[in-house]
Amino acid sequence: MCRVVTATEARVTSAMARQHLPKGVQFEHVHPMPAHDPKTLDFYATEAPRYHARNVAPINCELPGFLARLAPGASILELGCGGGRDAAYMEAAGFVVDPTDGVLEMAALATVRLGRPIRVMRFDELDTIEAYDAVYASYSLLHVPRAALIDVLRRIHVALKPGGWHMATYKSGGQEGRDVYDRYFNYLAREEARDLCAAAGDWLALEFTEGEGEGYDGRVSPWVTVTGQRSPRLG
Repeated sequence: MCRVVTATEARVTSAMARQHLPKGVQFEHVHPMPAHDPKTLDFYATEAPRYHARNVAPINCELPGFLARLAPGASILELGCGGGRDAAYMEAAGFVVDPTDGVLEMAALATVRLGRPIRVMRFDELDTIEAYDAVYASYSLLHVPRAALIDVLRRIHVALKPGGWHMATYKSGGQEGRDVYDRYFNYLAREEARDLCAAAGDWLALEFTEGEGEGYDGRVSPWVTVTGQRSPRLG
């Protein structure tokens, strides 16, 4: 289930956002925090077959609208592809997709579905520079510890070509915590997602869609999707 509740847009820059970062998060990280939670990675490694079998939900309801912003055949990096459901949809629509997942067992499932090797890569291992027209992260960055999220978002911003697009969906709530499976969630409120994304780099605009949907645990919870276009290079 995926139900949109509200949609808003804000034009913000990194300079504006530095004043409003969530408590405990600094703009500059000399030594970035680990961008993964061991218990969460262990859950997906252990439960990959069952998770894949039970996760029969359709694609992210925001994905078709996101793809409509892109040129035909655009290159898309997917962070946290899981079993490859959304990657298969994007490839069928004619896009060049680079699916990745930080868990070997999940990448193996996507390999079977997509019929080609899928790269195992954690978010903090992303070091590509201006290579992609879009970076897509559906319900994956929500597992990044808050203190490490700004570094991951910077990496995404750098990986985008000037004018490229980024979309990420988070479970929202405003206070980090764990679910019944002991998975970590950063549970960003819309304002927190806005300020963290904006602090990671300059965007032409950041758009926000909020709604609610049923998760793997069977509970209906709120979510927020952030969509941003990287500012073109000046000069």
